[in-house]
Amino acid sequence: MQEFDIIVLGTGLKECIISGLMTVSGKRVLHIDRNPYYGGESASISPLEELYKRFQVPGPVKSIGCGRDWNVDLIPKFFLANGELVKMLVFTEVTRYLDFKVVEGSYVYKAGKVYKVPSTESEAANSDLMGMFDKRRFRKLLLFILNFEEGDPRTHQDMDPTSTSMRDLFKRFDLGADVIEFTGHALALHRTEDYLDRPCVETIRRIKLYSECLARHNNSPFLYPIYGLGELPQGFARLSAEYGGTYILNREVEQIVLEGGKVVGVKSEGELFRCKQLICDPSYVPNRVKKVGRVIRVMCLLNHPIKNTHDASSCQIIIPQTQLNRKSDIYVCMVSYSHNVAADGTYIAVVSTTVETSNPEKEVQPALELLEPIMQKFVSVGNLVIPNEDGRKSQIFVSRSYDATSHFETECEDIKDMYRRLTGSEFSFGDLRREQFNESDDD
Repeated sequence: MQEFDIIVLGTGLKECIISGLMTVSGKRVLHIDRNPYYGGESASISPLEELYKRFQVPGPVKSIGCGRDWNVDLIPKFFLANGELVKMLVFTEVTRYLDFKVVEGSYVYKAGKVYKVPSTESEAANSDLMGMFDKRRFRKLLLFILNFEEGDPRTHQDMDPTSTSMRDLFKRFDLGADVIEFTGHALALHRTEDYLDRPCVETIRRIKLYSECLARHNNSPFLYPIYGLGELPQGFARLSAEYGGTYILNREVEQIVLEGGKVVGVKSEGELFRCKQLICDPSYVPNRVKKVGRVIRVMCLLNHPIKNTHDASSCQIIIPQTQLNRKSDIYVCMVSYSHNVAADGTYIAVVSTTVETSNPEKEVQPALELLEPIMQKFVSVGNLVIPNEDGRKSQIFVSRSYDATSHFETECEDIKDMYRRLTGSEFSFGDLRREQFNESDDD
């Protein structure tokens, strides 16, 4: 019988990051995954033939290239270059095993067309998203936000950012609905309109972060790992080995052992592994989660870049909810051969959103039309689940399933929440070990 501080069930990206934080802080960690590959729900599929088998689609055709040239992420998401998730990767030093490349552009959908998201003064001045007067007003808002310092009331322009709502701040700068829409959804990356009635300081922080990330790279604030997200769990496995942690793949979990309502171990293939705490993805504890919605993802293989994106080899497109009379945004995340995830000259675009009707594929049709012609598409609709409890009593800490967004900001909130519940304290970046991470020179 072996004893560990923490056992982790599943090798999804969130589970790997939280265990990585625990490992580098001195905890003895064991990972068990029923799958023969890393990544769980967020795995990368290679070769391409495996993706066709998984979705029971005939093919692939020879024109799509060598199957081993493909690494298709089931749930692709981008990293904000200066965001908290990248800081976590730097903190654990897993970035030694990874190379990132800048995503070439970020776009927003308006009235059936795709436009570059303006995030600098010059881009705003030349943007077709706004009229002349709105451009001036947006510029003033952007300058106010970039000069804003929470601890310096002189930068607040006689306003209390903790009590003034974002709606009131927009009114103060006399901004129109179109500008408010792309500012809230494409710059601040809000998913709903609730932010309008919350303190404006929240949105100011988000736009400042977006601008800081953009300042590092001119085209977009987003990064994506070369060879896809599947590189991250493998990187964490190598990191874990350095610190004495253990990963076991292709191993079934028979029982989570409790004593007095508290976890004491996991039984796997007749062997008992003891632990003090358990981290797991929702699929291992279906009785401890509840469904709160559904997500549709449509993976599309293309032999061309998306129109009106300046032939970008990678990009994000956000379709704000109000454009299609919806309650939730639609996201398009595109990567390609430039990130070594597809055969030469080919692209992978994934359309995703929170399901609102009984016909999910029809909901994303406007986004799919942006991608035409499509060589092959793969449709998945999955449940969005969250844990029933915080886990403090049972010491079983369950992650949320991945949402429809095309970036990791919401998933980062889940990681920080799990860390808080697991340790009883907030995660601090005060002890960052490295200030830089590897980025491909081929930007």
